[in-house]
Amino acid sequence: MIRDASSGAKPGDWVHVYDKTGAPAGNGLWNPRSRVPLRMLHSGEQFVEETFLTELVDRAIRHRIDFLQLPKVTDAFRVVHSDADGLSGLIVDKFADVLSIQVHSLGMFQRIGPWIVRMHELLGTKRVVFEIDDSVSKNEGISSNLAKTDPVRMVKITEHGVRYEVDFAEGHKTGFFCDQRDNRLKLSRYTQGQRVLDLCCYSGGFSIASMLLGGAVEATGVDLDEAAIAMSKRNGNINKVRVNWTHCDAFSYARQMRDNGSQWDTVVLDPPKLIHSRDDEDAAEGRQRYEDLNGLGMVLTRPGGLLVTCSCSGMLSAEEFDDIVIRMAARTRRKLQILDRTGPGEDHPVMSNCPESRYLKVIWARVW
Repeated sequence: MIRDASSGAKPGDWVHVYDKTGAPAGNGLWNPRSRVPLRMLHSGEQFVEETFLTELVDRAIRHRIDFLQLPKVTDAFRVVHSDADGLSGLIVDKFADVLSIQVHSLGMFQRIGPWIVRMHELLGTKRVVFEIDDSVSKNEGISSNLAKTDPVRMVKITEHGVRYEVDFAEGHKTGFFCDQRDNRLKLSRYTQGQRVLDLCCYSGGFSIASMLLGGAVEATGVDLDEAAIAMSKRNGNINKVRVNWTHCDAFSYARQMRDNGSQWDTVVLDPPKLIHSRDDEDAAEGRQRYEDLNGLGMVLTRPGGLLVTCSCSGMLSAEEFDDIVIRMAARTRRKLQILDRTGPGEDHPVMSNCPESRYLKVIWARVW
């Protein structure tokens, strides 16, 4: 869609953008070597200065602090959510006094320094950890060795009274999945006196919340990632709850439990992203894995029990995920009494002009 660019426009520059008639269309960040060469950050008939980006950073912070008032319930939340905050290519999470930053844009990386100072000022943070994927570094031309990361390995956070340890060296993405915060609390409403199975438990959030906040009598957390299970055990110890942590492939474990005739009152399915691209073969394989896992989850849920099934694949729409879950209910000869459909917390908004960023989908259903 880009017809031409000024010869003097350098990678990372803040540029004026014109439409095909030559009329002003807005401003963006330019990087001709990137897979996304132009990131439009302002649209309109009037051009703006790049100080506009600093205003967006302030707006994102104030949204979390003043509007959502997240510090009242947690010291861990998303501060900047890329396109949803108008800052395409930048993700920032706050974990206690640490900012965990993911950068996918050279222009954002070049400007991040002063913004970090502003975030520290408003959020009370002191340290920074950068996470820049090697492929992003290569495609964007980011020299990751210029990222000034503080020597912090772990930090403890609090969420609705539950304590978690965030391991930046072993953790996924920015270190901890803040997006499931409200869903972890919601689950605790249903687990009093219940037996809970948490498949793909990662750092143990659903398991621990179900026991500590919800009064579950038993919880079993299963994950293939050995480092995740170690992290789950530490989190269980911090909160003084005893969970049956199992280092095993969730699919293999579920099949074995199905063959054993085992069932639980509550089953949580929260797998990692199973669809990674728009490639037809990858998408088909990912959908098949969602079908397998959900079919197993339904069989492992006792009649009248609660199934909480999640997908964090942005390439899978909410409608497609609904279709998979409902189809597997029919295939396993179950009926689902769907209670709710939720997504990430309010610190992970979706901008109307970027609906594909609606990645996390959660279905709550009783299985009959």
